[in-house]
Amino acid sequence: MSTTSDLGVVDTRHDLIIETTALRKEFRTRKGQTRVAVQGLDLAVPAGGVHGFLGPNGSGKTTTIRMLLGLAAATSGTMRLFGRPVPDELPAVIGRVGAVVESPKFSPNLTARQNLLLLSRSIGGPDARVDEAIETVGLTGRDGDRFRAYSLGMKQRLAIAATLLKDPALLILDEPTNGLDPAGIREIRDTIRDLGERGVTVLLSSHILAEVQQVCTSATIIGNGRLLASGTVADLLAGGSAYRVDVASPGEARRLLDAAGHTTRPGPDEHSLLVDTEAPAEVTRLLGEAGIWLAGLSAQRQDLESYFLELTADDTLGQATTGGAA
Repeated sequence: MSTTSDLGVVDTRHDLIIETTALRKEFRTRKGQTRVAVQGLDLAVPAGGVHGFLGPNGSGKTTTIRMLLGLAAATSGTMRLFGRPVPDELPAVIGRVGAVVESPKFSPNLTARQNLLLLSRSIGGPDARVDEAIETVGLTGRDGDRFRAYSLGMKQRLAIAATLLKDPALLILDEPTNGLDPAGIREIRDTIRDLGERGVTVLLSSHILAEVQQVCTSATIIGNGRLLASGTVADLLAGGSAYRVDVASPGEARRLLDAAGHTTRPGPDEHSLLVDTEAPAEVTRLLGEAGIWLAGLSAQRQDLESYFLELTADDTLGQATTGGAA
């Protein structure tokens, strides 16, 4: 059973694939100053589905992933993959992990299939797994094309196919849609969603929150290297109810509602405002008694992007000491 703390962090300690506790990473600048890229991060990724690892560029996502994969050393804190401490026992679990952290590197003059066959045979995998990987990422029929002729989106899908050759239980993807056009983003999104449905646990690092919301079942949001919130997407977006109020004089309506203790903010156009309330009938009554008649009242569904902006509105940590790492 999961529990939710006062900070809005959902505790999912059962069947965790990735777990970090008080994880911290410091860098020394050329001027001899200490810069904190990750500070006190508690990351909990449950088994199955797609887990979004979200935050703006420079929030510490890539640094965290590099520490998990043994590519960077943590300053302090602990990390576990499949319940095993890393980096000490990383060799025992790395065979179950696939990762696309940097730009894919393949032989440009070989076809996609030839590239995958070379990789598969180098790890002793069966050729049949190449066919499975190609089909999974949707490159069937294009696997005979040379790598150099591939679009950026196809190259990214081929990179994911390469990680699938060892049949990983965990797939880590760091900003896989960077630089892609809308069609390429859609292709990667569909591939990731399909992998999650097949039972692979996917850790998807991204700063494009609206895009991630379409594929993630759970998410962790960080800012300035520290945890802001974590849980299922449904739980994260369940808190708070916002309503759009359409009136002829939104300024007057805002003053009245603010005086009554409601939280308001400008709406999407000049004749609307947004009200954070769980009692829309009270809003209607207050405005009606003041002679302000509603032209419309509608519930506004919160999305990850607006939730993230809300979380970081009061985040005043100094960028000079906490920012700078991807």
